[in-house]
Amino acid sequence: TAEETLSESREGGVKERLKKEVAAMKNQFPGFRPGLVVLQVGDRDDSNLYISMKLKAAAEIGINANHIRLPETATEDEVLRRIVAVNENPAVHGLIVQLPLDSINPINTEKVTNAVAPEKDVDGLTSINAGKLSRGDLGDCFIPCTPNGCMELISQTGVSVMGKNAVVIGRSKIVGAPMHDLLLWNHATVTTCHSKTLDLAEQVADILVVGAGRAEMVKGEWVKEGAVVIDCGINHIPDSSKASGKRVVGDVQYPSAIERAGYITPVPGGVGPMTVAMLMKNTVESAKRFLQTYTPGKWSIEYTKKKPQEPQPSDAEISCSCQSKPIGELAREVDLFSEEVEPYGRSRAKIRLDALKRMEKQPDGKYVVVTGITSTPLGEGKHTTALGLAQALGAHLNINTFACVQEPSPGSFFGARGIAVGGGYSQIIPLEEFAFGMISHVYILQALFDLLVPLRKGQRSVSPAQLNRLKKLGIEKSDPLTGTEIRCFVQLDIDPDIATDSGSLENEIMAILSLSSSEEEMQQRLAKIVVATNKSGDPVTTEDLNVSGPLAMLLKDALKPVLMQTVEGTPVFLHTSPLADIAQGSPSVLADKLALKMVGSKGFVVTVSGHGADIGLEKFFNIKCRYSGLRPDVVVIVATVRTLKMHGGAPPVRIYRYLFIMHSLEGCCHLKRQVENAQAFGLPVIVAVNKFSCDTDTELELVCGQARQAGAFDAVQCTNWSEGGAGALALAEAVQRAAKLPGQFRFLYDTQLRTVAQKMYGAKDIALSPKSIEKLVLYTKQGFENLPVCIAKTHLSLSNDPMLKGVPTNFMLPITDIKANVGAGFLCCLTESVSFILLYL
Repeated sequence: TAEETLSESREGGVKERLKKEVAAMKNQFPGFRPGLVVLQVGDRDDSNLYISMKLKAAAEIGINANHIRLPETATEDEVLRRIVAVNENPAVHGLIVQLPLDSINPINTEKVTNAVAPEKDVDGLTSINAGKLSRGDLGDCFIPCTPNGCMELISQTGVSVMGKNAVVIGRSKIVGAPMHDLLLWNHATVTTCHSKTLDLAEQVADILVVGAGRAEMVKGEWVKEGAVVIDCGINHIPDSSKASGKRVVGDVQYPSAIERAGYITPVPGGVGPMTVAMLMKNTVESAKRFLQTYTPGKWSIEYTKKKPQEPQPSDAEISCSCQSKPIGELAREVDLFSEEVEPYGRSRAKIRLDALKRMEKQPDGKYVVVTGITSTPLGEGKHTTALGLAQALGAHLNINTFACVQEPSPGSFFGARGIAVGGGYSQIIPLEEFAFGMISHVYILQALFDLLVPLRKGQRSVSPAQLNRLKKLGIEKSDPLTGTEIRCFVQLDIDPDIATDSGSLENEIMAILSLSSSEEEMQQRLAKIVVATNKSGDPVTTEDLNVSGPLAMLLKDALKPVLMQTVEGTPVFLHTSPLADIAQGSPSVLADKLALKMVGSKGFVVTVSGHGADIGLEKFFNIKCRYSGLRPDVVVIVATVRTLKMHGGAPPVRIYRYLFIMHSLEGCCHLKRQVENAQAFGLPVIVAVNKFSCDTDTELELVCGQARQAGAFDAVQCTNWSEGGAGALALAEAVQRAAKLPGQFRFLYDTQLRTVAQKMYGAKDIALSPKSIEKLVLYTKQGFENLPVCIAKTHLSLSNDPMLKGVPTNFMLPITDIKANVGAGFLCCLTESVSFILLYL
């Protein structure tokens, strides 16, 4: 019968085909599944029924379907934000906005449906898809599911549409109008009718599609003998025989029409199930289109390979000549969602920590740390080499690559080394948009007990931080307190001789920002900052002062890494600027962690440690890696011929023109020592020789050869300052090879100051001043003796004497003072050559 011909069983064949297609996708791309999201506003029973049918069908086929239900209080902006988030999610290939939008607030349905990305509009309701359908671009759009289902049902009858007279009753955007277009472009002669059409019963149709929304409007006598009748209507009419008092009927009077029709769809059970099947078909088709340009683990990013000019312009001129892409575009290219990006101008943006939470289950990429030998005051070009390496890996080898560098500090910005964010054709752009924000020290005031713990309705209002202070004081109650207990609570009794100065506090706060992996960890670390010691020898912390919470609120935005780009369009995170002398001196843990997730398992993250391998790299490993849990794969040591000549004894004024190879050869003993320092942590070491125009080929080859003899995995020449990423290709290829080696990373020590002095610097031993011994006794009493050490010494020598070059031996390392950075988690040991104030300034 006609009823059996076009019944619900017809959509089963479509589902079986889709199951096979999804299985084929999974075989080609293991772990891949087509993704579908159904967005609902409100909680209507009929919408819930339709959604459950869609979710069930998706599960049967193998589609990963998710239901997002917003409350009836949802606003239009909230709905649009959810749509944007789904649009940007590469794991979702289809988005359905369930209509109607049942909200108590006004929502423009047209605006909402058009907010869906056309390539994910599997309902086919956006104006773009509707426009393409009306023009006949059937292969480049999504067709609305109900008309598409009708066409599928017609095709299954075996009746050809071509040349037939087709009548569509109804002109809605969801059924009638697209049904007309679909029949027309399948070569039928189409008439569209509606409730205002005269002589509707006189219309003769070989194919009749009804979607008028009026119960049993079309009578059997209207139907041509043998016609195909597709009834899209769903209406309820009274029926006392039903428990609900009503029954569902279509727009066609079924009992009379079935007597004349060649084929007819029943209601329910006809068009509805096929509509759902077409929705699944569109979702699978969307996933197939996605896979056409999809490479697992690869960004869809466009790089800009800058052609170098001769003579080479200044850094500022190069920056001005480069047009950086809008930061929102770069963020999309590296798979960040717009809700995770907070733009600051055109070329930089802060990245919300939600991005790291979203990616927490993704595998990390390869982790490369760039350091240097003990340099001249002009530096070795670590940042320039790091950025050139990132450009070579990204723009030239097409590998997902992120660079992570510190924000420039005022000292580096105004110093002889330049701006410390690269140079030449390996720099971050635009140059003028770097922020040099400093964190101000919180000025602390004492207050009376009644002000700190006010009475509210006869009871003391005690904060969690105040309860912690009471517990620390051995007071197990909050009210009432004795006079002595109140004095202990209110009076900090700070010993002015060992109070922490503001410069140390500011640097520790920056170090905390750099070492924290989350807002919660940052707040815990801030609460541990020791601002002073009372006369009983107990530490006074920011939590005791009840300022750690407000301080965490002030620093909340500062915890977000800043996204920028290089000359060639490689993404870069700039974040935090802890000093390399009295702190760990490297980009933030959060920047590195987020970048490692973003590049994926086959990508690379290039990060930088401050100063030479003896200072910055040691602190990077023993402090940053200890707390972050991150384990690098490769170490790159940057060296220059001019610096090795200096270590070989060449007079500074003649470094640039000194041609005697003897000095380069003698200076290589220092390079050998720094390679050994890096190898002490169990990682492959690559030496990158930063080439200058005054260097000779003989000198460069000599240095590379000496580096390999010292045990380096490889040694290569780099010209990325003048050539961009192309000048670091040899380095990038060496890094790729080294990263394939099995990791053997190990820490140098548990918490031994002497170990660092002897193994990293080559000292005979350490010499503790009376003041430093006194501090060690105090910190042991306070329970800080097992914190990692951070030795603050000159970066111009392996020893504490900046005039001693090469590899000094048989020297004592004098420790003049020790400061406890408990929040940051290390003891800062000052040497005789270091002026703490000058370091800070």
